[in-house]
Amino acid sequence: MEKKFYELPSLPYSYDALEPYISEEQLTIHHQKHHQAYVDGANNLLRRLDEARESDASIDYKAAAKELSFHVGGFLLHRFFWENMGPAGDNGGEPTGKIKEYIEKDFGTFERFKEEFSQTAISAEGSGWAMLTYCPLTDRLFIVQVEKHNVNLIPQCKVLLVLDVWEHAYYLDYKNLRPDYVEAFWNIINWDEVNNRVENL
Repeated sequence: MEKKFYELPSLPYSYDALEPYISEEQLTIHHQKHHQAYVDGANNLLRRLDEARESDASIDYKAAAKELSFHVGGFLLHRFFWENMGPAGDNGGEPTGKIKEYIEKDFGTFERFKEEFSQTAISAEGSGWAMLTYCPLTDRLFIVQVEKHNVNLIPQCKVLLVLDVWEHAYYLDYKNLRPDYVEAFWNIINWDEVNNRVENL
């Protein structure tokens, strides 16, 4: 059976589609350089593992497992990120449908949810993500703060909405003003995609 490797996905919109909230330059570098780096990192490690197995060689398995989790986590979270954004005007605002029902059930109001999600994103130490997830065991939404790409994830919880708060996601547009970047994100959330994820739980 042929072994497969990761590939950089195309964006579901043009590089200038998220302006003025994310510039064409910022989005291009983020996608073509940073996301590509996680694709390359994961694939290079998979090839090293394949070569070691074919030659019956030994490698540092602890380091390999950690590195694989980091790169594949970065690859997957960025894919979620691109998909849960869309051009301003067609996106943003308040959600409708099933995700709205869940937000109101678990947070009371959209404004309360927005505040909690925003503060989770703003307060992330160093590099990481704010993530809205669904726990199938409790039928509840959780907001989690993911360190790097792979620390603090909750098994079985389904990813519904992510916001990248690594500096590489916003430094060209917002410098060190992460709160301004987080506030801008609310204008380009693709709630239809978030609802699709809820419908497919």
